[in-house]
Amino acid sequence: MLQQTQVERVKEEYYPRFLEKFPTLQDLADATLDEVFSVWSGLGYYRRAKNLHVSAKSAREGLPTSYEELLKLSGIGTYTASAICSFGYEQCIAVVDTNIARVLKRFFALENPTPKQLQHYAEKFLNEKDTRHHNLALMDLGSLVCKAKNPTCMLCPLFSECQGKDNPHFYTQIKKKESIAMELFLGVCVQDDKLALVISRGSMYKNMLVLPEVDPIEENFLGSFKHAYTKYRLTVNLYSMESIEEEVVWIAMQKLNDAPISSLTKKAKKIIKY
Repeated sequence: MLQQTQVERVKEEYYPRFLEKFPTLQDLADATLDEVFSVWSGLGYYRRAKNLHVSAKSAREGLPTSYEELLKLSGIGTYTASAICSFGYEQCIAVVDTNIARVLKRFFALENPTPKQLQHYAEKFLNEKDTRHHNLALMDLGSLVCKAKNPTCMLCPLFSECQGKDNPHFYTQIKKKESIAMELFLGVCVQDDKLALVISRGSMYKNMLVLPEVDPIEENFLGSFKHAYTKYRLTVNLYSMESIEEEVVWIAMQKLNDAPISSLTKKAKKIIKY
């Protein structure tokens, strides 16, 4: 949930709501994907929600306790598996997230290391007497001191032994985010206080309910708004429709927020007059 979403929003809004709806893996496994999407709405990257759902079905009685078995679950990679083992099960294992990777690159003066090499240095550096707090401390160090931009090296407890302290930025690759501008033309068809939505088959909001695409007719223009979705910068244009021929799902306007819709559709609701 923390990917691309502020910590406070996750902690105060999304995480409590998700746990209230699905307090156990069994509850999550028994839910429909639409129910999961509806609670996830607004977080983006909906493949994560789908992976959680699939993993819950594979581990109804509880998550595996070994690193190797965790990797077999949908959506769980090396970082997540090691984090569960370290923080959840307090096993002796090194964790490498973005912040820890940056600390390791600078401390050992590693230029363009592979993930496998970073894991090797993380294990080499690991305090095996207290691995959980070691991993947490490195995360905080990378987040608060050994930052990607403007690191405060003189405050770092590792400064005296850091091999990259004279040029910390040399060992940090900051990828410039590339965004794609896109314009969407979406139709709004409301009948009997119900909105017509279709199931998305495209790369954006796949399997979720979205407004149908239309050919723009100027006299039917309702309004437009800006929206960001992963790497896309969207200009969304809305047009009224009296009828719709393709297969749709009718959702009552007052129940729209409980449906598996995206934050884009929630924004569109503010423009729709019914």
